[in-house]
Order: sequence, then structure tokens, then C-alpha cells
Amino acid sequence: MGIDRTGRVVQHDRSAQEILAPPSGTLLGTPLNDLVAGTPAHAGSIASLLEAANAGREAQAVLTFRAAHGNPVDTVVTVQPMRTENGASAAALAILRMPPPTVEQFLDPAIMRHALLDDTFRRIGATLDLDQMARGLINVVVPHFSNAAGLLMLESLIAADEAPAPQKDGSHLVRRLATASDEDAATWQAAFPTGEVLRYPKGTPYAECLDTGKTVFESIMTTEDAERVAEAWMRKPVAELLTGTSLLALPLNVQGSTLGFVACTRRAGFRPFDAYDAEIGMEFAARAAVYLDNGRRYSRERATALTLQRSLLPTGLSAPSSVQVRHRYLPGSQLIEVGGDWYESIALPGARVALVVGDVAGHGVRAAVTMGRLRTAIQTLAMLELPPAESLQQLNELMQVIGQREPHFATCVYATYDAVNGQMEVASAGHLPPLLVHPDGTSEFLDVAPAPPLGVGEGPIASRTFDVEDGSLLVLYTDGLVESRDRDIDDGLKRLQEIFAPDSMSADLEELAKSTLAGVYADEHRDDIAVLIAKLQRIGKDQQASWELDHEAISAGKARSLVNDVMVAWHLDSLAPLTRLLTSELVTNAIRHAHGPVTLRLIKEGTLVCEVADSSPALPRLQHVADDDEQGRGLQIVSQLAHRWGARRTTAGKVVWCELQLPAEPPKPPARPRTTAPVSKPRTPRRHAARRRKS
Repeated sequence: MGIDRTGRVVQHDRSAQEILAPPSGTLLGTPLNDLVAGTPAHAGSIASLLEAANAGREAQAVLTFRAAHGNPVDTVVTVQPMRTENGASAAALAILRMPPPTVEQFLDPAIMRHALLDDTFRRIGATLDLDQMARGLINVVVPHFSNAAGLLMLESLIAADEAPAPQKDGSHLVRRLATASDEDAATWQAAFPTGEVLRYPKGTPYAECLDTGKTVFESIMTTEDAERVAEAWMRKPVAELLTGTSLLALPLNVQGSTLGFVACTRRAGFRPFDAYDAEIGMEFAARAAVYLDNGRRYSRERATALTLQRSLLPTGLSAPSSVQVRHRYLPGSQLIEVGGDWYESIALPGARVALVVGDVAGHGVRAAVTMGRLRTAIQTLAMLELPPAESLQQLNELMQVIGQREPHFATCVYATYDAVNGQMEVASAGHLPPLLVHPDGTSEFLDVAPAPPLGVGEGPIASRTFDVEDGSLLVLYTDGLVESRDRDIDDGLKRLQEIFAPDSMSADLEELAKSTLAGVYADEHRDDIAVLIAKLQRIGKDQQASWELDHEAISAGKARSLVNDVMVAWHLDSLAPLTRLLTSELVTNAIRHAHGPVTLRLIKEGTLVCEVADSSPALPRLQHVADDDEQGRGLQIVSQLAHRWGARRTTAGKVVWCELQLPAEPPKPPARPRTTAPVSKPRTPRRHAARRRKS
């Protein structure tokens, strides 16, 4: 039955109206209190159930309900909270497990077969969650087949971590996934808690069922056997609950292996289990084993893919100090599975940063593995300082090679931002356009030359350069954020712009990152989502210096003088001699091997970077120099003395750079504690001091 927050029935199935006895004759609109025949304590139990459901928790209680035909019946009531849509009134689902009269219960095999086999698997067929499936199966076994039941599976099959080592005595480690009882459910739950990992002692029917994979039943559980189980678990109430009961253990066999078993118990006063019950139970267990095995395999594959993907995603993002970066990643819903979305923010030499978001087509482990390959490749290409378009071209060739073994493609957008001049270069391969939000709150989707997705086409990939105002926001995202089954992509893009409205420019970047995912969690068909938000800002003028030098031999000496002045102004006197030497070598090489003026630039951003730009596109190479060679030692000096060095091509030629570590700041002396009054030393009398001098 569906109930609202006050406990009134708002929906029910056909059998509820026939079994229950509402005072008004109509079940709809009747409060649960009016259906219960009992003491005021029952009203308190109903209040507790409603309180738990309204708080989003599942709760269970045993209440006495009025029956349409016969005396009131003790009923197990389970209240499960429901997720509502569009303000629906039903707040919870109330499941009533009401056994038939004792004289009629467990007598007719046709009734039990109908209850266990006809409707059960149609109801649980839509879920692949192992715990939910186990609860659904046990809620059918009780009360239609037994008074109490538990479903247990081998821990080695469902454990998320390494499988437990086998025991010398051959006992099996199992986990109880679900348990239920039609009487005193709290006691059974305490004695046989859900989620418990345990071992059944050898010689018990449970261990025999796991060892043989066959049905085991005992007409009457003796006191000795019940006490042996209770002693093995050090749980005395177990002996009282099992003594005198009839036991049936149904193995969950699939493809020649035993996954676990269903333990069914009938109390004294009910018909004990016999061969007819075993036949019905085994048919039920055989079907249940197939569903449980599918759910187990799905859960294991999803957990593997999710763990793999999370291990491949970056744990930390790097960027210049003037650039703030935030990210969000949301895995797809269980109906869609794990995807191949990823993001990157990589700090580059010279106060630059590479911002990347990509999406591998497909879901599952294969998509996560392909994502890991592309992410590793993009990091390597970023370190080689290739332009965005050329980097995507190399990724496209990699996807072509991967596609020879298994067809795959991906989309990707790659942007590099220079925090010195405020320019951003963007290239895209089949990806949605980035959103650029200006400081005044206006926004636009960047018009980048379209290119086919990676691994699909072989055409050239072009890039475009933008001048970015300080304080602008760059938003990179995957299609799962703006596209879904019930929403057009244009509506999703419009919603994204609304999130970054003019008033959002004063909001915290972390709060903006959270806002991008607002409203997408409830979508059961949601694809995975990756979002990267960067607040772009130039570094301060006091952290950079730039000069243009003439193409003449004396420019090297002029460069040394200019660098020395900046080192003094930046209080880096200790680095001045080394910086002058390295600058002189780079400028000399540029004048010797290129034509036209040379640009020298110093940048202090975490490290000290010296860049020399010229008009030649030929990148320098570190080569072996013989003892009698007069040239070729400049780069060797740079590579030996600098922390690292490199070169990259530009539209006008190339840039050769070297990087030096800044000296560590001396630790500040600890502050001396202040006293309220000066402490004076005791003065020695003069005569005593004179006596000591004489001695």
C-alpha cells in the first residue's frame, strides 16, 4: 500500500481491499490506525514507522490488523520511503506480510507454488541490486513458505576486497543478505542480523547444504543441534529460536556451482517440511540463483569499472597561482553504468595551463580503460608542449590504432591559457563548445572550428585563439550535463547559461561547481558527467619582465645587464649569476641560428622561468659535443645547470626556456613571549661581592 506522510492509504493493490477490514468499507483515505486492532502501543508503533519513513529510513514492526474474514491477524509491516516526483502524495510504501490462519498455512502445494513462482520473479526482474533482490526474495518466502527465512551467499563471491582464505576444516565463510520472520521480527533480526559474515560449523544442515549443493531438511531441530549452532556463534538466543523447528536448506546452484543457500524455518505447530516442500523450494531456489548470479556479476563489473575509472581520474589539478580550477565528476546511474568521461588541468612552463575535458563513447570497463589511455597520452603531449590542435591530432591517430582491435571513438576539447598575456587557444574534436563567461556576467559558447570525434575522421583539426578578460570563467563539460532522454540539448545548454548568470560572478567557485550538477541526481537514465570550471586571471605585472633585443652580437651582454637589474628588484640576488649565464647562452643561440629580433621574458610564478623567443621554427636538440668542437655546448650548460628546460613552437617561430628553483625563504624566528612585567635578577650585596673577589 502507498501511504502519505500522515499514514493515510493513498493507493493499494486488489488483494488489500479483500483482506483488510476498513471501518468505512473503503480502504483509500483510511488511516493505518483505523486498520489496527490493538492497544495504544500499536499507535506508538505506527507513529514510529511514519517518523522513520518521513526521515528517509526503512522500518519494520509487528501489528495486529483487522481481517475481513476471521479474527485479527498479527502482521509484519515494513515501511519503505519512496522517492516522489512532481509533488506526489505517497511518501512511503507499506508492505504487509499477513500469514493465513495456522490451520490453512503451508498445506496446499498449489498455493505455495503460485506464491513462490508466478509473480515473484516478475516483480524483482527490474532490479540488479543484490541486496534489494535478496530482500524481495525473502519477503516472498515469508510468510508464503515458512515462518522465518534467511538468504546467505558465499563471501568470496560478493566481497569487494580480496577473497578470504579457505579454512583448514573446510568450512565456508558466508554473508547473510536478507532475513525475515512473521513473528517477533526484531528478535530474529537480532539473532540473525542482515549483513553478518559468519561460518556454519561442520556437521550442521547449513554446512552440508553448501558442501553437497543438495537440499537438506530436518523435520525437527533437536536441542543439541540448536545449542551447537548457538555455541559456535556465541549467541544464546539462537538455540531457543531453532529448538523444535523444522528446517529446510535450499542450495542456490547455477552453472554447476553453489552460490549459497536459503534457510527456511517453520515453528512448532506448523506442518514440518517434507519432500513436496523440498521440490517446490528447489524450483524456487534454482530460478533465484540465476537472478542472484546476474546481479552479482553486474555488481562486480560495475564496481570494477567504477574503481578503475576513479583511480584513473586525476587526484589533484595544477594551474598557475592566478588561475582557480574546480571540477566535478558524477558517475552514470546504475541503468547507464560507468562511462569514460575525464578532465585534466595541467600547469605548463611559463605561467600557462592546459584545460582538457573528454568523453569516451560507451560504458563499462572498456570505456574506462580507453579513458585511461587517452588521459595518459594527453599528459605526455602536454609535457611536450604541443599546441592544442596538434595534440588532438596525435590523440586521433592513437584512437585509430586502438580502433583496429576494438572500435572506439571519443570527443575532446583542449584549451591552453597563458596567464602572462591573457590569450587562450582552443581546439575541439566532436565535443560540445566551451562556455566563456565574461566578468560582466554575459556568456557565450566559443565558436571553435568543428572536427570529427577522435578515432572517426582523418581530417585536420584547427584551433582558435581568444583574448580573455581577467576574471572570466571557462566552463568545460561533457554531454551528460546538458543532454538526457527527457530534455533537448538546446534546453540543457540554455540551463547551463542560466546557472552562470551575471549574479554568479560574485559567487564562490566551489558553489558554482555544485550548482552545475543540481537537478541531475534524480535522473535514472543519467550518463556520467565531467565538469571543469576555471577562473582565468593574468599574473601580476610585478611577476614578469619582457624585452625585445636586436639581432646583433652585443645583445647577449645587454640581456645579462637587464636580467641582473630584475634579479635585484625581485630580491633574488643569489640566483643572479646563474640566471645571467643561462640567459646569455639562450640569447646567443637565438641570435646565431635565427633571424630578426629576439624577445627575452622572465616570469616568477612558483619558479623562475627564462624564455627566449625567435623567428626560427627549428627546435634545438641536445647533442654530443667532441672535445675539440668550438660550438654546441650552450644547451649542455643549460641542461646541466637549470632545473629543467624545453622548447615549443609558436605561430611566429619558437620559444626556448629554462626553469630555476626559487631559493627557500629563511624560517622566521619564533616570537618571544611577552611578559607583563620585567623580571629583575636578585642583587648581591656589595660587601658579599667584595669578599668573593678577594677569595
